[in-house]
Amino acid sequence: MTVLKNIFKDRIFQISLVITIISLFFARPRISDINFHTLYSVTAMLCLIQIYAYLHVLDILAYKLTSLADNTRKLTLLFTLLSVLSGMFLGNDITVLTLIPLYLNVAKKYQLPQIYPTTLIGMGANIGAAFTPWGNPHNIFIVSNYNVPANVFFAWSTPYLIVSLVILIATCFFLPKDHIPVNQTENIHVNWRMTILTTAVFIFFFFGVFSIVPIYYPMIAALLLALLINPRIYLKIDYALLLTFTLFFIFISDIQQIPLIVGLIHMTVYSEGSTYLTSIISSQFISNVPSTILVGKFTNFAKALLLGSNIGGFGSVVGSMANMLVLKTFNQHSSASKRKFFKHWTILQFSGLIILTIVGWLRIYFNI
Repeated sequence: MTVLKNIFKDRIFQISLVITIISLFFARPRISDINFHTLYSVTAMLCLIQIYAYLHVLDILAYKLTSLADNTRKLTLLFTLLSVLSGMFLGNDITVLTLIPLYLNVAKKYQLPQIYPTTLIGMGANIGAAFTPWGNPHNIFIVSNYNVPANVFFAWSTPYLIVSLVILIATCFFLPKDHIPVNQTENIHVNWRMTILTTAVFIFFFFGVFSIVPIYYPMIAALLLALLINPRIYLKIDYALLLTFTLFFIFISDIQQIPLIVGLIHMTVYSEGSTYLTSIISSQFISNVPSTILVGKFTNFAKALLLGSNIGGFGSVVGSMANMLVLKTFNQHSSASKRKFFKHWTILQFSGLIILTIVGWLRIYFNI
């Protein structure tokens, strides 16, 4: 019952369901338009993410880093870098839901800054997630839809990671170096045998994403591993996201059969630059996952779409699902002003959006 409630209260799923039902009055979906490789990949990714969360791997890493920090700047920097690393492998959503409460608990205990560090942790999660195919669900779609090889994908995402990291680390130095007591590491039990097994399945999943092996094998392996560890992991999987992907494939299959709409969309993605800007702008209003699926079905400019969709995750609250989770998690766990946080968060988010949009445009223009 809780699973169904979580699905139907998801705002993006609600919107996807409504527009898909409307589209069915104009056309019927074609099975060939549904990208099953993407759906299988997303299923495996969501399952593996929840397995890692259940095993508390990220929790113990966060507490280890906390015990190493002796001032506010170092603590923020360590948490921010961990959010980037975690985003690469566990995705931005799980990273935000895990690290922000952990940081805020420490911050409240020692009366440390809450607003600026929380914002940086959220931005770091988005930056890390953009680097790998499985970090963001829409990255999986791009790899699958355009058959992007691993070396090409990382050639596109690495410069973005480097530039974003430089900006992110530089912003950490605006924080004061106030002394904090060295924290004792929490005693968290980690099942290392299952962690190693999960990592092996994750590597197998890597080969599936890039079609080196059929993707349904890693998907089955991930589902069986969850069953072995604890069947209740199935209850934590983000089924709303999986269903949203499916609904958007149906919706786009329908509108691809309406010449007027096809013509209008093609007018916005006629070049690499227009594809890049369209994906950024549309992400601000409908979030970067549905934006990528929508734009991706009407353009051949995969690199521009990858850059645009990931940069479009910055900016507005709906730019990325992780943005909404940052605000929600902060409101639940922080003792600082919610209004002040939203103001500062918005300024930093749109500053990051503007800077990275310019950097991305230069990459597109000069074909870097």
